[in-house]
Amino acid sequence: MSDLIPKHGGYRKLKSFQLAQLCYDITVRFCDKYIDRRSRTHDQMVQAARSGVQNIAEGSQASATSKKMELKLTQVARASLEELKLDYEDFLRQRALAQWERENPLRQALIDRRCQTADQVAVWVLEVAKNSGHRRQDGRRGQKAEMSTESTSSTLSTRIYPKLSANAALVLLAVACSLLDRQVERLAQDFENEGGFTERLYKVRTAKRRSQP
Repeated sequence: MSDLIPKHGGYRKLKSFQLAQLCYDITVRFCDKYIDRRSRTHDQMVQAARSGVQNIAEGSQASATSKKMELKLTQVARASLEELKLDYEDFLRQRALAQWERENPLRQALIDRRCQTADQVAVWVLEVAKNSGHRRQDGRRGQKAEMSTESTSSTLSTRIYPKLSANAALVLLAVACSLLDRQVERLAQDFENEGGFTERLYKVRTAKRRSQP
């Protein structure tokens, strides 16, 4: 790779891309299961999730000739995931389902699980749901009888599974957004310190002229 066109792409190795892609896969499943496919919300959530993934990839590829475009597209990806977070929060609020607080141990438990696929997240949700008869959903110990009525298959399907699934998606989105915030900050610093394609082009042409007799 020349000095003019530096290494670029490689987005598949970015943790932010991997998490955004996981959130996209989860969102497609979540929307197909819990959101009316004919509703605008279904399409908007899926498109926001897809935008997060696609813009990270496009920005990484565009970095070959435009650091400014890479910065802009990465920020678009971040904004798309923020929009998706709001949709999940709305889903919980509108159905009177509690959103996990930051101190909820289930949040860290999911992060520590380091799920790489939507299937792995689904397995985790299933495990937590099965244990719901022994632990209240807000993460605190409670009376077993308190959950007895919530342990029926009907309630698991209509209340606990969507609640766990939406909260799990929010946890992973929060991590992805945090990574993108750091990525945007680093890109901004690099652009400020090193400039972009125009500056590289000037340096290469200047060096070439100086090397000629």
